[in-house]
Amino acid sequence: MDAVTASLVRSPVLPPRTSDNGSGSMFLTASGPGLTRSGSRLRLRSRQNALQSLTTTAKTRRSFVVRASSASSDASSGSSPKPIAPLQLESPAGQFLSQILLSHPHLVPAAVEQQLEQLQTDRDSEGQNKDASSVPGTDIVLYRRIAELKENERRRTLEEILYALVVQKFMEANVSLVPSVSPSSDPSGRVDTWPTKVDKLEQLHSPEMYEMIHNHLALILGSRMGDLASVAQISKLRVGQVYAASVMYGYFLKRVDQRFQLEKTMKILPGGLDDSKTSVDQTERPSAVSSHPEVGAFAGGVSAKGFGSEIKPSRLRSYVMSFDAETLQRYATIRSREAVRIIEKHTEALFGKPEIVLTPEGTVDSSKDEQINISFGGMKRLVLEAVTFGSFLWDVESHVDARYHFVLN
Repeated sequence: MDAVTASLVRSPVLPPRTSDNGSGSMFLTASGPGLTRSGSRLRLRSRQNALQSLTTTAKTRRSFVVRASSASSDASSGSSPKPIAPLQLESPAGQFLSQILLSHPHLVPAAVEQQLEQLQTDRDSEGQNKDASSVPGTDIVLYRRIAELKENERRRTLEEILYALVVQKFMEANVSLVPSVSPSSDPSGRVDTWPTKVDKLEQLHSPEMYEMIHNHLALILGSRMGDLASVAQISKLRVGQVYAASVMYGYFLKRVDQRFQLEKTMKILPGGLDDSKTSVDQTERPSAVSSHPEVGAFAGGVSAKGFGSEIKPSRLRSYVMSFDAETLQRYATIRSREAVRIIEKHTEALFGKPEIVLTPEGTVDSSKDEQINISFGGMKRLVLEAVTFGSFLWDVESHVDARYHFVLN
């Protein structure tokens, strides 16, 4: 069983976190259609008008969790609606978007535009009043504290806007997010009673990107790739760490794949990566990249020996190998604090906040870890969802930053 657990957590896929982050989640130690601005202002205006009838009601709702079923169907069945996302949105804007996701998901882009405009107005107003020279000395500390609280509230609102957009992209793909992992009533004790949706998750990525995802799965599951029905008992904390790392890996892959697809379309890919070459030379590795400590994490450069699977040649992998160390480091970094916080919060909502116990030597006492029973098919589903979540997070972060600048690099 120890070998199985080691196989799941040794996947070298953890990108460096953004340096501007102080949350320190244990899960991070060891990460479509309707989202683009409409070309028709009239169409956007009509959507915004439709939102007016919903805004007043939404702002009065408290502790609203994103739900999957309509109120009428729930009332007729007599059951509680099932959450479609494990993370509860708490800010007024988040609760508003939660209701829109439930009742009118097609209005989410217009609702987000509305919320971003309000955030920009608030930030502009704050900037105009930033001069504290006229504030009496006795009030300057209070003035700065109020400004800090307002900035934190704007950041939390922005995080929940990003999260709502990620959830919407899963809804558009007709893929339900895995619910919070909790003890199961299944006779086998398995926690993975959720729908697989593996085929749909695989189809959400480009062929080149999926090659890298398949290698990632091979490193995690090893020889169990062909035995997905087997069940193992694994540390819940370790599974959470694999999930968070896979989210960040998906974020990185989408960022690289976006550049790759652009250069492919423009026919300016580095030599040897054009469509006319059917095989990939895995021996040609620029020294600057091959010596980089993260190259194994992103390009599959770490030997799969001991995992039961070999790393297959990949055009995208070779493309990454052409990066110099500085470019690779930049692409491997989560760009915003908000994105890091979303990964942390979503993972903790999914697996719970782990109880960390330190030994007298200062190491983590793993004997206190909660153990869960999960099939390797369920683990594959988790990893595919996590990679897709990271990919979607890159998309929505870029989309929102174009309208409300917050990305630092």
